Amino acid sequence: MSPPACGSGNVRIWRAPSGRVGGGLSSRRGPSAPWREDGFLRSRGLGAELVPPLSLVADDLGIYYDPGRESRLERLIAASPMLDPAELVRAEWLIAALHAQGVTKYNLGGTAPGLPRDRRVVLVPGQVEDDASIRLGAGEVRSNLALLEVARAGEPDAFLVYKPHPDVEAGLRPGALPEGAAERLADLVARRADPAALMARADAVWTMTSLLGFEALLRGVPVTCLGVPFYAGWGLTRDLGPVPGRRREVTGVTRAGLAHAALIAYPRYTDPLTGLACPAEVAVARLAAGPVPRPGPILRLLAKAQGLFAGRAALWR
Repeated sequence: MSPPACGSGNVRIWRAPSGRVGGGLSSRRGPSAPWREDGFLRSRGLGAELVPPLSLVADDLGIYYDPGRESRLERLIAASPMLDPAELVRAEWLIAALHAQGVTKYNLGGTAPGLPRDRRVVLVPGQVEDDASIRLGAGEVRSNLALLEVARAGEPDAFLVYKPHPDVEAGLRPGALPEGAAERLADLVARRADPAALMARADAVWTMTSLLGFEALLRGVPVTCLGVPFYAGWGLTRDLGPVPGRRREVTGVTRAGLAHAALIAYPRYTDPLTGLACPAEVAVARLAAGPVPRPGPILRLLAKAQGLFAGRAALWR
């Protein structure tokens, strides 16, 4: 399958709404600057290990992980039912490419554990517990332990697979469960497992606000949200969290429309080979084919320091 033609008009230097060139990671906006954050197709390596991103977003309204206020991404999703057929075809092609190439946010690879074929498989992705998406977008369930407990109660007969967050596995961010807790609640703890392989075998995903829920949704896996990630509340997920009423008023959002908003219209991409702006299709190709960078010891120390300070952002922002 060939990607839709992308003219030069789709490849442009990313400029923030204020006119300044966008940039920076996980930054709050100042009085006139937009919010800035990594995009959803990020890298072949962890942001917490200071691997640079291929995509960034700038949002002049809010930021996508805060459901308490409208964001530019939310407006794009709400308007997606009005996309023309060519835009939806492009989004469907991108979804197919992500699925075929096994591309996810970090593209770390990993093992593909054996899973039973005679039981319902439910994937539960762990998260970084002091992440902004948890602080701003989680509901009553705000920890990995509570998430696992609720998922087990909701799926008592399923084969529950718990996948720790890679930043937590790397020892860079908080979110590790008490010793033995994961093994007590889950049938399998998929450490350093390939998320694409897990999603290919999952019958359902339970999550707080994890991006893995979005990736599973694009692959046709039913998703239950306990919090309010950007992809919740549009009629595509089972929502147990406090979804804003403004989202529930929107009808007609499709998987392709959601993908177009989140992966094509909202972020700006940089080709790691040329350093130039590029469309999402090129970013996917690079992530599928590129080598995984290995940060050196100095970057590793800086990454650990970043992890320590990340949960105390109110002290320095």
